[in-house]
Amino acid sequence: MSIDQGTNSTRCILFDHRGRLVSVAQKPHQQHFPRPGWVEHDALEIWHNLQRAVPEALSDVGVGVDQVAAVGLANQRETTVLWDRRTGAPLGRAIVWQDTRTAPLVDDLLQRPGEEFFEERCSLPPSTYFSALRIRWLFDHVKGLQERAQDGEVLFGTMETWLIWNLTGGADGGLHITDVTNASRTMLMNTRTLTWDGELLEFFGVPRPMLPEIRSSAETYGEAHALLPGVLITAALGDQQAALFGQTCFSPGEAKCTYGTGGFLLLNTGNDLVRSRHGLLTTIGYKIGDQQPVYALEGSIAVTGALVQWFRDRLGMIGSAAEIETLARTVEDNGGCYIVPAFSGLFAPHWRSDARGVIVGLTSYITKGHLARAVLEATGWQTREVVDAMNADSSVAIEQLKVDGGMTADNLLMQFVADVLDVPVVRPMVAETVSLGAAYAAGLAAGYWPDLEVLRRNWHRAAQWLPDMDPALRESEYDNWKRAVERSLGWVRAPESS
Repeated sequence: MSIDQGTNSTRCILFDHRGRLVSVAQKPHQQHFPRPGWVEHDALEIWHNLQRAVPEALSDVGVGVDQVAAVGLANQRETTVLWDRRTGAPLGRAIVWQDTRTAPLVDDLLQRPGEEFFEERCSLPPSTYFSALRIRWLFDHVKGLQERAQDGEVLFGTMETWLIWNLTGGADGGLHITDVTNASRTMLMNTRTLTWDGELLEFFGVPRPMLPEIRSSAETYGEAHALLPGVLITAALGDQQAALFGQTCFSPGEAKCTYGTGGFLLLNTGNDLVRSRHGLLTTIGYKIGDQQPVYALEGSIAVTGALVQWFRDRLGMIGSAAEIETLARTVEDNGGCYIVPAFSGLFAPHWRSDARGVIVGLTSYITKGHLARAVLEATGWQTREVVDAMNADSSVAIEQLKVDGGMTADNLLMQFVADVLDVPVVRPMVAETVSLGAAYAAGLAAGYWPDLEVLRRNWHRAAQWLPDMDPALRESEYDNWKRAVERSLGWVRAPESS
């Protein structure tokens, strides 16, 4: 069983020995936007949704709890939950990975002690993306919270930590753990020692008693008490690392991109910790039991599918996400129009929190078909920027890109990605690779699958797109895209000091 706690919903999925999806139950949760740039979730709502999804997934195929070999979790990674150790009640809403309220803190960190201090320890640049700044922000804005955390009354976790704690007993002895992939996204874990870093904890003022124990991505954590009594919990991975695992990218040089709310491209770099010089993140890919950690380079794109949702829900240009391909096909090209979706700044490879979204090249010729095409092309060009950075950082150039996520159903987009990258793009039979990766890791730890080779043999190609774009057109269009990106920068100005 895989529990996939994502940005928009929580899913429970059952997989069989051949890695085939047997049953799925999905429960969406509410997105809260209390202020511009703020994004929040209700952690209790998410736990309650899981309590509904698990029985539904089991009953749909008439499976009992005793037939579940193990359970693994995948989760939206940097989203931050604080809760009361004694009551189990969340202390306010969870602050989501997309939230940008910590931007002033980022500006301070870039001044002192500077990027190198962080990159030497946690391999991450200061950004609104990561959990440590959210904890610091909460301490600065909620009176007495830091003192309570110091006294051991307050617990911190990302979503897998919160759910495992509740599954294993909650306030009545629940396990307070995380795995190395999620811990590597906090800015608090040392990426070489895989332990909480004393200097980083001191710098951010984060008390050690509030932090979960760091474990491998695949090992026996303990038994569930709630929902799945007696079932072993044997895996946890951040969603993008789970997708890398589900795509069976087990060898250095293999890469995948997941197209969901955002876009996340990960390249396996093996046991080598490769420090990016081109705006990528060094992260833990996965760690199986006592084995050496496998590292990865990641390019995180904040807005891909979210741009299609905006086009549908905010502008009302389409009635469903699938309609965007039909609308985009009503025109031959983008008509000279480009959309840079820097709704919450730009992530990799730019890392500019001062950027905001722009539409450039508008003329009276532009129709909503051109806009639809520009929406899709924005995902393609952002992917190209990240792949260029990966090829510059890595000794092995990406020769093929494995893709997954909801947007891969859009054939026009996938062809465009192949065209702008000039490499084949392939999609597997099982599109739910985040969930599959969590299930694979759990099954591996529980002995349900014997080794990685068996998992690799389960992978089957469902579709492939081959590049078919004139090289001169590719480069001139890419140049236009880069000029559009330049116009998105510097929009948010720092407040003038009094």
